[in-house]
Parts: sequence; structure tokens; C-alpha cells
Amino acid sequence: MDSANTIPIKRKKFSLSLSKKILFLLFFLTALNGAVLIVSVSVGEYPIPLVEVVQTIAGTGSADYDFIVNTLRLPRTLVAFLAGAGLAVAGLILQGLTRNSLASPSVLGLNAGASLAAVTVIVLLPAVSLFWLPFAAFSGAFLAGSFAYFLAWKQGSSPVRLILVGIGISSIAQALVTIVMTFGRIQLVGQAAIWMTGSVYGRGWEHFWPLFLWIGLLIPFTWLQARHLNIFQLGEDIAKGAGVKVEWQRGILLLTSVALAGVCVAAAGTINFVGLMAPHMARRLAGASHASLVPLSALIGGLLVMSADLIGRVILAPIEVPCGIITAVVGAPYLIYLLYKGDNK
Repeated sequence: MDSANTIPIKRKKFSLSLSKKILFLLFFLTALNGAVLIVSVSVGEYPIPLVEVVQTIAGTGSADYDFIVNTLRLPRTLVAFLAGAGLAVAGLILQGLTRNSLASPSVLGLNAGASLAAVTVIVLLPAVSLFWLPFAAFSGAFLAGSFAYFLAWKQGSSPVRLILVGIGISSIAQALVTIVMTFGRIQLVGQAAIWMTGSVYGRGWEHFWPLFLWIGLLIPFTWLQARHLNIFQLGEDIAKGAGVKVEWQRGILLLTSVALAGVCVAAAGTINFVGLMAPHMARRLAGASHASLVPLSALIGGLLVMSADLIGRVILAPIEVPCGIITAVVGAPYLIYLLYKGDNK
């Protein structure tokens, strides 16, 4: 790479670089996310002019729009962005660790584990405050990921075993979710079903700030681990030869992915395929370097979920379609395309 076109970012234990092309893509995607955010806040049962949206967010707009913009729509849209960004980076980590381009948070049963824990709280423990729902979802994802790592261990944890065990855990968790919902009260089952489809409806600042804290810590941490993710792409033998403590580093990255998936599912429900699609799109734009892939995947993931939420609110208005359904409608054909492309290589 031409050093004249590269802006180096160096620290004592790592070295990352972002080319001018990547900086342009980051700027473009940031601007595009901002535009979608403003449009999303503007659109609804009570439309608001785009200029008024910008002015209200900046604190200089009419007081007539303040409640709708800053209390109802803006936090919901920001939660959608953060959830998409977190799921995208979680999927990127798993694809890097397993060296499998089809890996995503659902592969290791993270989404299914989080869903099982959350549905159990909603359906079987209605007396428990929903304040504990995010903690339950996070715990479910953590237990599912830990269980997968434990079962896959055999003098080390291979990527193939992690994937196979994860698929099995996901199937078991989904079966248990079905059993739990079978014995629940219809009102509670309906509430759980809506949550499982993936929706940011009714999300406020009380959901945004905890998610912002986690995402604000975990995504930069993942970016700092880009060198290790790059080395994992070359295989375990080369990683060990490069001085990487493979199992230790894999465990840290896997835990990071679990945390990202858990907090995102806790905040927005089960939104599938974002962790699969966003890293693929980022690779098409930026190649294989994780120093570029981490921020690009985050921005693309946020854009996907924000756009899905916007489409879900307008496509059958005034009925709202959960954003998780929109991502599934787009993601399922995308997965089929990837499988077909892989079979024909």
C-alpha cells in the first residue's frame, strides 16, 4: 500500500492503518446513516419536516415537535442503529474466529440463548420486573456461548467444532422456547412473540444509554484486536508461530462477541441476518483487513437495522412491521445466494 495514501495509527502493542479510501467510505456511511436517521425521525403518523427534525435535535426547533422527536422517535432510531452495529461486529468476530463466512451470532446459539432466557422471564415469571429482561437476555447469550466453547473443547477448540456445537445448542434453545410459549398465558406469549421478531418499538432513552455504554466500549475494543483477527485468518499454526496465545485470545474475542450479541438482543429482540450480511458487505468494500472491517461493519449494520425499522413503519402504515421481519426477508435470500455462490466455486 502506498504510504502517501495511508494514515497510520500506532500504539505500543498494535499498529493499525486506514487508507484514504477507507476514510472516505467511513465518512460516506456516516453521512448516509445520519440522513436515514433524520428521515426515520421525520416519518410517522405525525410527519415532521426534515428541517424541523434537524433543528429540534439541535435544540433550536419548535417546542411543538420536541416530545415527538426527542422522546418518541430519536431514541428508538438510535437504539436501532446501535443494535445493528453491535450485531454486525459480533458477526464479524465470529466469522474471523471460525474462518467461516457464514458464521453469525445465531451460529453459536447466542441469539437463541438470549431469546430463551428473555422468553422465560416474560412468560413464566411475569411478576419479575421487565427491568431485568436485558440482564436475562445477556445471561442467556453468555451461557449459550460458554456452553458451546466448553463442549467444543478437545485439547483446544477448533472452529469447525464451535460451529457444529453452536448449531446444536441453537436448535435445543429454540425447542425450549417453543415449549415455554406452549404453556404460557396467551397475553404473555403474544408479548414474547413480538419481542422475538426483533423490534425497537417503544424504545426510549432508558434503553439507549445502557446499550450505548456497552457498544461504546466493546466495538473500540474489537477494533484494537484487529491484528489478532487478521492472524486468525491465516490458521492456528501461523497464529501460534506469530506468538499469539490462541486459546486465550479466542476466548477473549468470543466473549466480546457474546457480550455484543447479548446486549443487542436484550435491547431490540432477535434481529437475524445482520451479523451475516454486514461483514460481507464490508469485505466487498474494504477487503480483508479487520482494522477497516470493524468500523465499516458497524456502520453498515446500523444502517441496515435503521432502514429496516423505517421500512417496517411505512410499508403497511399505520401497521408496524417489526424490523426483525424486514431483515429476515432480505437476509434469507442473501444467505441462499452465499450458499449457492460457495457451492459453485
